[in-house]
Amino acid sequence: MTEADVGTPWTLRMHAGGESDFVAFDPASPGGGGLPSTIVSWSLAPPLLESGEMNSALPYFRNVFDEFRRLGQLFGPSVVAQLCIAATSALRGMAHQAQPAHRDVVLRLASRFAEYTGWMAQEAGSDAASLWWTEQAVQLAADGGDDELAAYALIRRAELALYTGDSVATVQLARRAAQQARSVRIRGLAAQREAQGHALVGDRDACRRALDRGAELTAGAAPPDGADPVLGSIHLPDLTAFVAGWCMHDLGSPAEAVTLLGDGLDAIPPESRRARARYGARLALALANVGEIEQACAIAELVASHVALIDSATIRADLLRLSRALNRWPKNPTVRRTLPRLAIGLHTNRTGPGTPA
Repeated sequence: MTEADVGTPWTLRMHAGGESDFVAFDPASPGGGGLPSTIVSWSLAPPLLESGEMNSALPYFRNVFDEFRRLGQLFGPSVVAQLCIAATSALRGMAHQAQPAHRDVVLRLASRFAEYTGWMAQEAGSDAASLWWTEQAVQLAADGGDDELAAYALIRRAELALYTGDSVATVQLARRAAQQARSVRIRGLAAQREAQGHALVGDRDACRRALDRGAELTAGAAPPDGADPVLGSIHLPDLTAFVAGWCMHDLGSPAEAVTLLGDGLDAIPPESRRARARYGARLALALANVGEIEQACAIAELVASHVALIDSATIRADLLRLSRALNRWPKNPTVRRTLPRLAIGLHTNRTGPGTPA
């Protein structure tokens, strides 16, 4: 492959019916209207699969989704989102050709790819794209006979509100999710998100009530049956403790947060970089605010190294708070060594709407 080949621009248009058109351009050879001339164009029709072939194909797509989720722990949205979009389109096309007995299953799996694309969009710093993809996921799921994803989408919208500091929207959306959800797990996640909204405004009593409700619901949730991908976080070993620790810190009780978060970072596998960075950022922030500077800096450097690889706008938001907390000790030699490394983790070359300031 020559250097020119590497730089060749191309487009892939994915149609709702499953058809797609690939076009590669020659940037060195302008065509009509000043646009690059076409090197090759290629149209693809959706597959015509029999029932048996569809049965054989779906487990592969299910495994691919799990692999993409693992890939999302290792790399940033620029890699993972492209793969998820292509898989969503492929499944959407297969659904158009599927027999009625299989169509719902295909659409529900497509909805999970679309929902994960929405999460990658949020991690890339584009709330608008995150909302759009989440709505696509809701529609695909509804077309496949699943209205539970609509309740989970409200939790996702509440999370976006949480990161913008909108406590009222966070609580309202979380409560709507709890009212709409049928599954115990989704109601438990909604209660946890509501608790985070209350913590933003310092409402300790309402926060604790929501945390207790969330803990009770998640403890009573049936284990996933593996038929459909689990909605929500799967890489944090104790999501309840993590959310409670987050809330206690926002309520001005960092010592309680440290106690709740404890040694949980060590329980997250090294390959789960995104989960380790998210957990570590919150733990380091709590440690810094109780004066455990050496520990905070050690974890902060770990988080910064992970963020440079996984490119997470949400974790950068916590990293910025951590950097400001550590700046209260400007003469501490460990802090002076750590702050430049945090600055590297906070740096991003992305520009445009949705990019965190």
